[in-house]
Amino acid sequence: MARRMFSLPWNLLGGFPRSSRPRNNPSDHGFPEPISQIQYQNNPLAELPFLSIFEQNYGANHPFFYACKLSEALKMAGEEKKLVFVYLHDLNHPFTPSFCRETLCSEIVIQFLDVNFVSWGTISNRDEGANLVATLRPGSFPCCVVLTSTGNGDYFAVVRQIEGPVSPEQLVEILQRTMEEQGLSFQFGKLKEQEKITQDRRLREEQDAAYLAAIQIDREKERTRRSNYEKAEKQRETPKPRDYEKQMQTQTQTQNQTAKAREQSGSIDTRNMRALKTSKGSSGNTAKILIRFPDGERRETSFSGDDTIESVYRYIDSLGKRGIRAYRLVSGFPRRTYGYGEMNMALKDAGLYPRASLFLELIP
Repeated sequence: MARRMFSLPWNLLGGFPRSSRPRNNPSDHGFPEPISQIQYQNNPLAELPFLSIFEQNYGANHPFFYACKLSEALKMAGEEKKLVFVYLHDLNHPFTPSFCRETLCSEIVIQFLDVNFVSWGTISNRDEGANLVATLRPGSFPCCVVLTSTGNGDYFAVVRQIEGPVSPEQLVEILQRTMEEQGLSFQFGKLKEQEKITQDRRLREEQDAAYLAAIQIDREKERTRRSNYEKAEKQRETPKPRDYEKQMQTQTQTQNQTAKAREQSGSIDTRNMRALKTSKGSSGNTAKILIRFPDGERRETSFSGDDTIESVYRYIDSLGKRGIRAYRLVSGFPRRTYGYGEMNMALKDAGLYPRASLFLELIP
């Protein structure tokens, strides 16, 4: 069952205010318990037990769930102009296993969510999950909720609430209709591709302009040298007989120095032109990789298209980020895992050239 919810601020949906209130307080006017100040343990990945339990029961082939607070997921979604897909995982409900295996872990749902949504999951009776259940009061499980950020950390809107078992096709249809109702563009990927093409064209034009400017400078230098040489030849006087031998020696030295200078200048100009061509060629072999970490951080770095997948792993290990030990790299759409079997694969051969986005997925 899918039902449309009104867009309401956090405080009208039961809270998420800055201070907590006890339930069943007469001053609450019947609203459920506020849930903004969730008490986390020292572990920064407080929702990791959900991901660990989910993968133990249903495998690692599932939508990319961000291991962070719900407020952080909403912030990321706001920056990327996306909606948040929330899955409330009930461990004891009889519909849970079939929904997870047949719907949530189906390839069509995985690809659709990874491309169009920021996915976030939680256990229905723990921490934020319990508070969400108290606020939304679902009538049945499985329960999926589509949220959107209003641009303020204290407000969010419930766009749609999906309750009960649905097929993969039904879930994708509901989510697609929700996106259309919210006015989100399905051409986002095409716009990004067009932007990349425009940037590449601009870069090539700048490189060509710099190359032509260098050639023009070299021509001006050569023209100046020739003019100075001709002036020097005209200013030479006819040597007198008694000074003939001395002036011939001086003339020979001058000619040798001029030839040597021209040779050195020509060598320098040749090296400059080669350097420009080399720079132009190397920039065209750059692979830009955007890496998204489980805590929401994103980093973009450049590699050579001939570098291997192992180079990306070495870069991530060099960052020394806390809490990241065993992990794998996963592309979003279509989903593809780059593990130890692809370590020696070049970025060009792996489809990560000239630009790609990878998720860092923790291995429990």
